[in-house]
Amino acid sequence: MQSVYIETTIPSYLAAHPSGQPSIAADQKATHEWWRSERSRFRLYTSVFTLDEARRGDSGAAARRLKYLHGIPALDIPPELPSIEGDLVRLFQLPPRATTDASHLALAVLHRMDYLLTWNCSHLANAFLQRELMEYCNYHNLHVPIICTPEALTQQKS
Repeated sequence: MQSVYIETTIPSYLAAHPSGQPSIAADQKATHEWWRSERSRFRLYTSVFTLDEARRGDSGAAARRLKYLHGIPALDIPPELPSIEGDLVRLFQLPPRATTDASHLALAVLHRMDYLLTWNCSHLANAFLQRELMEYCNYHNLHVPIICTPEALTQQKS
């Protein structure tokens, strides 16, 4: 069974009230559909980074986000995480507010996750950054996870 690292945008989209913006509403719907029909095909993992981010903000929304994460094991923090996080922040030129994105990605790399599931298309599910990640991981002999949205990680039905 393949592994999926659940990043913070997933429980955020699951727990949010339906958006009035059509594109976000469609992404929320795709996330709910993936959660309902596809997640059982994978071993799900998350992290303290996801849990910490999910706890922020409105207490009601935080409780809803944490409910979706309940029972999903959190990955251990390996000793080499800070080094790879720093490399990824520099490589992707992440702004200070986005450094946790490097933490999510570094954990997915180090724990050899098959997929990192996210709606963060600015700093994670971005084709240009994924190419940079492939080159970095290949150079350092590291695993390269597939970074994708729930919509992309849906089994094709004929």
